[in-house]
Formats: sequence, C-alpha cells, structure tokens
Amino acid sequence: MSTKAEITSSSKVKRETSNKKKSSLQKSENLAGVLFVAPMLIGVSILVLLPIFATFTLSFADWKFIQNIDQLKWVGLDNFKELFNDRVFLKSLLNNGIFLFTVPICMIISLVLAVVIDKSVYMKSYFKVAFFMPYISSVVAIAVVWQVLFHPSAGPINQTLMSLGITDPPKWIADPQFALFSVMLIQVWISVGFNLIIYIAGLQSIPKELYEAAEMDGANSWDKFRKITFPMVSPTSFFLLITGIISTFKVFDLIAVLTKGGPLHSTSMLVWHLYDTAFVNLDIGYSSAMAVILFFIVFLITIFQWLGQKKWVNY
Repeated sequence: MSTKAEITSSSKVKRETSNKKKSSLQKSENLAGVLFVAPMLIGVSILVLLPIFATFTLSFADWKFIQNIDQLKWVGLDNFKELFNDRVFLKSLLNNGIFLFTVPICMIISLVLAVVIDKSVYMKSYFKVAFFMPYISSVVAIAVVWQVLFHPSAGPINQTLMSLGITDPPKWIADPQFALFSVMLIQVWISVGFNLIIYIAGLQSIPKELYEAAEMDGANSWDKFRKITFPMVSPTSFFLLITGIISTFKVFDLIAVLTKGGPLHSTSMLVWHLYDTAFVNLDIGYSSAMAVILFFIVFLITIFQWLGQKKWVNY
C-alpha cells in the first residue's frame, strides 16, 4: 500500500511540475507576444485612437488653435446646430453626394475594359500597365497636367473644341457649372486603373467550365456576361464599391491643387472644408464637429452596404 501511495504521490508531483513548466512557458510566450505587438498597439493608440477620442470631445467645444487650452469653452451641441445652417458645409455635403457617382461610373468602365482586355486583346500586360499608371502616379502631378489641359483659352481641350467649330467652349475648372464635373472626370480617369486590375483578377478566378457549359446550351456573349460574369464578380464589385465610396469622402489633393474649393464653393468637399476650417481659420471645435458628421456618414453608408450585399453578392 505504501508503495502505491508513493507512486501516486510521485505522479502527482510530476504532473504539478509539468503543469508549472507549461504555465511558465505559456506566460513567457504571452509576454513575448505582447512585447512584439506593443509597438503597434502604442502607435495605434497614440496616432489613431487618441485623435479619434479628442475629435469627439472637441466637437462639443469652442476652441481655436491660437488659444490656450484653459480658454476652451464647452458649447454642447451648438457646433452641430451651426453646421446645418452653414451654407458652405451644406454645399460641400451636396458636392460629396454628387461626387459619389464617380464610383459606379468608374466600376462600369473598368468592368467593360476588364472583360475586353481579358478576352479579346493582345499585349494584355501593356494595357494593364497603361491604365494602372495614373493610379500610381502623383496626384499633384496629375492635377497640374489636367490644369494645363483644362486651361480656358490655351488648353489643348478647348483648342481642339474651337478647331471643331465650338466658339464658346466650357471654361471647365474655372466655371462653377463645370468645375465639379471636371474634377469628377479626373477622379474617374485616375481610379479606372485600380478597378481594372482588381476586376481582371476576379475574372480570371471564374471557372472556365461555366462558360463552356453556357456555350453548349446556346448562350450568347451577353447571356454569359449577365448570367455568369456579373454574378461571379459581385464580391469584387462589392469590395470596389465600399472602398470607392469611402475614397470619395477623402478627396483632398485634387481639390487643393486644382480649385481650392472654388469657384464659388462649387468643388468644396467635406474634407477640404474641414481642412480649411481647422488649419486656415484655426477653428478646432467646429472642424471636429464636421469630422464627427463625416465619420457617421461613412459608417452608415458602410453598414447599409453590408446589409444590402446579401441580396446581390454571390460568394
């Protein structure tokens, strides 16, 4: 009996020793993991989470950059009330709403080009690079080039139109009626390349057997596109739709170089108006309220898209 008790006691000691070693090893692994992740967590906390918290807090305050922090005055919802009586803010919001149309236009053009290039074009790599170049080029350089092209009198576009007999061509970015359309045109031209590459990748993942079966059933090109291609690239379209809509609310560099929100605020966007209020007029509280509104707009659009995807996205 004593021998059995000793064996049992010895096995318990061994298990406890083994468990302690495992626990010690697990703690050291957890500590190593935390140390590896710590730089990222600190960076995200300082550069992302803290500014977000500060923005939400300052949206309820009246404070200028040039004032000391002790001059900060809490105003509650006054900033938000003032926003919806601000003509420039409402104009910027409307412009952003109109600018959203660049996303479906760009997706349609990109999908058509992707189908054509993937099916019926030689030197596919050349066309991929050619269309992708504007996307990876400097937006400032692109804006300067288009500024020259859109020049009201000496620009190549208007020179061509005048040579075709149009005596009074549009002034493009200098005309309040055409300025926003001009910026939208440039945005579509820049974004087509990225969408094109993503769509080509989506098209190449479609099983060829589906097209072969459709041909055996007598389907024409339009039927194959409508019944196979379009449904199979719907996850790609959903991805491009979300990223495209979010990017339209971040348009800044084109506006900053081309129009600075003008003429007559016809190209003013939310981000540009926010920047102008915060860093030109130095009104931090008011601009923070704009940032909060922008955050909720993008958040609601994203939620709406995620809810709607179940009806048209095929995984």
